[in-house]
Order: sequence, then C-alpha cells, then structure tokens
Amino acid sequence: MATTKSTGFKLSVMTLAIMNITAVVSLRGLPAEAVYGPSSAFYYLFAALVFLIPTALVAAELAAMFADKQGGVFRWVGEAMGARTGFLAIWLQWIESTIWYPTVLTFGAVSIAFIGMHPTADMALASNKMYTLIVVLVIYWAATFIALKGLGWVGKVAKIGGLVGTIIPAGLLIVLGIIYLSTGGHNNMDMSQGFFPDLTKFDNLVLASGIFLFYAGMEMMGIHVMDVKNPSKNYPKAIFIGSAITVLIFVLGTFSLGFIIPAKDINLTQSLLIGFDNYFQYLRMSWASPIIAVALMFGVLAGVLTWVAGPSKGIFTVGKAGYLPPFFQKSNKIGVQRNILLIQGSVVTLLSLLFVVMPSVQSFYQILSQLTVLLYLIMYLLMFASAIILRYKMPNIVRPFKVGKVGNGLIWFVAGLGFCGSLLAFVLSFIPPSQISTGSNTVWFSVLVIGCIVVVAAPFIIYASRKPSWQAPGAGFQPFHWELPKNASAAAAATVTAPATPSAAATPTAGAAGDATNNQKTES
Repeated sequence: MATTKSTGFKLSVMTLAIMNITAVVSLRGLPAEAVYGPSSAFYYLFAALVFLIPTALVAAELAAMFADKQGGVFRWVGEAMGARTGFLAIWLQWIESTIWYPTVLTFGAVSIAFIGMHPTADMALASNKMYTLIVVLVIYWAATFIALKGLGWVGKVAKIGGLVGTIIPAGLLIVLGIIYLSTGGHNNMDMSQGFFPDLTKFDNLVLASGIFLFYAGMEMMGIHVMDVKNPSKNYPKAIFIGSAITVLIFVLGTFSLGFIIPAKDINLTQSLLIGFDNYFQYLRMSWASPIIAVALMFGVLAGVLTWVAGPSKGIFTVGKAGYLPPFFQKSNKIGVQRNILLIQGSVVTLLSLLFVVMPSVQSFYQILSQLTVLLYLIMYLLMFASAIILRYKMPNIVRPFKVGKVGNGLIWFVAGLGFCGSLLAFVLSFIPPSQISTGSNTVWFSVLVIGCIVVVAAPFIIYASRKPSWQAPGAGFQPFHWELPKNASAAAAATVTAPATPSAAATPTAGAAGDATNNQKTES
C-alpha cells in the first residue's frame, strides 16, 4: 500500500482485530516455546506487553502522521534521525526477510518429508541436510521466478495459504489437545515448572527471546489506522482484542504440543509435524497426517511467494530515490524488481550452504532464526526511538492518531517500553541455547556478531558512496521535513496530513516492505 489514507470504507473493530490475528499468528515457532512448559505462557504474555502492543500503537501514530508520504519505516526513521539512519532501517527490514527465507523453507522441507506414511522414515528424511538444502533452494528459486511474472496470482495463493496453512491447523491443534486430555491421554508437559520461569538461567532464555519475532510485523497494522472509524478509540480496542486472541492461540497451541511431546524430545523443525502425527495416531486417524503436512507446506509456500516480492519492493523504491546504484533499480517489462530479486536469491543460496558447517538441520535453523531476530530488533529500536524524537522535532504536525491525548508522557512510556523490551531480547539473542546443539560456541558467536556487523555496515557504505546519477528520473519521493526551506518546513508541519494523490511514478513505496512484513507471521 502506498499510503495510510482512508479509502472511504471503514473497518470495524472486530475486522481489524481478525486482520491483526491473521498477520501475526504462525505455528512454525511453537516447538521452540513448548520446551519451556507452563512458563511459556509467561514469555508470550511478557512479549505481548513489552513488544506487541507498543509496536502496534507506535506504528499507528507514525503511519497516520505520514499518511500522504512514501517511505514506511524509511520515512519514519529518516524524519527523526536523518536519511542515513532511515536507509539503515529499510535495509534491515529487507535483509532480515532475506535471511529468514532459509529458516521458513527448512520448515517447508520438513513438511514435505512428513507427507509420507512412515513416521520413522519421514523423520530421517527431514533430518537429512542434503535433502533439506535441495528442497530449500528449489522452492525458493521457483518462488522467485513466479514473482518475476507479477503479483496477481501470488496474492490469491497467499490468501488461501493463510487460511489453509495457518488458521485451520492452529484451531485443529488446540482442539486435538483438548480431546487428548479429556479422553485420558498422558500429559507429557512438566507442570511442576510453574508459570514463572527461573530467570537466573540466562542460557535458557535465548529460545524465549525468539518469541519477539513471533510478534514482529505488527508495524504493518499501522497502515490501517485511517481506515477505522474513530481511530483514537477503536484502533487501540482492536489491537488489544487481536493481541489477546493471538496470545491465547500461541499459549494453547504451545501447550497442545507440550501435552503430546516430552520436552526432551522436542525438535525445532520437526515437532509440529510429529505432534500432529502423535495426536492422529492416538485417535486412530493416521491417514490425516499427510493432509496436515500438505496444508502446512502450502502455508509456507504461500507466505514465501508473497515475501519474495514484498520487502524487495520497498528497498527497490527507496533505491530509485537515489539510495542504490542503477544496477539495483533494473526491472523487467512489467516493472518487477528483477536485479534485486536475483541478488536476494544469491544471498539465500549462500546462507543455505551453512547446512554444510552446522552440526544439524535444527542448529542451522536456530542460528539463522537468531540472526533474523537481531537484525529485526535493531530496526524496532530505531522505530521506537524515532516516535519519541518526532514528538520534539515535529511537535506541531497533526497526528490523526496519537498515543496519549495530552503531553508526551504516554509516548515515552509506550515507546520506551517497546525499546527496552527490544533491547532485552537483542542482548538475550546472543546467548547460545542450552536445549539445542549448535556446535562450537565460537561458530555461534562468530556468525551472529560478524553477521550483524556486516549487515549494519553495508547500508552506511552504500549511502556514503551514492551519487546524484543514482536517482531515477521521476522517482517522485517527497523530501523530508528537514530538507525543506525553514518556512516551508514549518508550514508543512502545521498542515493536516490529508490524503494526497500519489504521482504515477510514486505508486510503489518503501512502505510495501512494512506491509509485506506482515506475511512473515503467516508463513505456515
């Protein structure tokens, strides 16, 4: 979506709440939290309070402020901290999704392996590194070539995939757990752990820090703030309803896995499929296991198809405004960002080759997931800080949706809570998990630290190297408020951000990256 302007149609509170649930809920990460037993509920609630809700509210204010301007997170951070830092934010949004592909496709490869009718053979195939590598690369490059053909068909597949591959399996998993316990099934979850975890064991918290990525992408919901009737009242209501149901689905889904699989046997990439297998065997419905595997696989494929073309469109548009060399601005006949997609595919291929050096599929899965969390959290730290800074840099701009009616106290609390929560998760994400064999700690820290340094340094190098010739003719990117003459800037800040009609050249926006971020949470 190019802007957050209203289309005339108004979303109801429940409609927006359901959109929120669809955007965030994913089943792929449930095994990581099932390891913690009852205390997993604490982590879900904690992350919702210090990350999910602050992200939604802060993004809504920022999106409404710049409803008539391009840029998404590039605009938000750039207005507060300058174009260089804004470019870092949109870069992180794109590169994070690129690193995410091998992890979600690993789950897709596991789903394909479980289509067979022999669980032991299925598990052996799912653990085979060469099988996983081949499937990841074949599916990813197939999705890339489809994306090069345009987004019409991809959009339809994504809608169906979200329902078939996420919503229905989530409900089914919870129902199976209830039936299992109510009919006398043995509860494998260690209920003695209690609700509150032992927070002194820092090495046990790294898997829990990954829960923040479960909730990532909520900034996308801010694009709908102007499409809600009475947004100052109804938008927060929809967010709290959607967040409550989302947390409930995550908690009950995680518990359902813990009921059927002992914590010591939980595998990050396989346990969701094994859990369904075990439930179906208990109910003498083994024939249903391949069906659910196909459904989950379809959900993964639909999510990847959408994501392949999503964030890359955002960095493509910002690049055309003069932030990337002309090579990265090349598109095919129908305007699809061809060169960026090909480079993105090359990065995914190189990352997938980490299978060769990591001791197991799930250790590869875990380390790339942690790198994804780290990069995404840097972007969120910038976003939360920008919300506070803009209250002082642009105090007079009209905010159609504002966190706190009077003064800046509430934005300090909400954005500050989100910032501190993100910072905590960022620090914890460096700690190797005790539950998963990741091989040498040296490899673990090297991949995470060097990965972060290289990825963060890259946009600064690109920014310092930019030339006037990089700006594409007719890019139509509106200047930042600090780029305008002083009088013009003051007038612009005092103007209501009424919807503007974008020029034809400015139709695709960097906000597409924020919009597509939504689909990371529906990949399965």
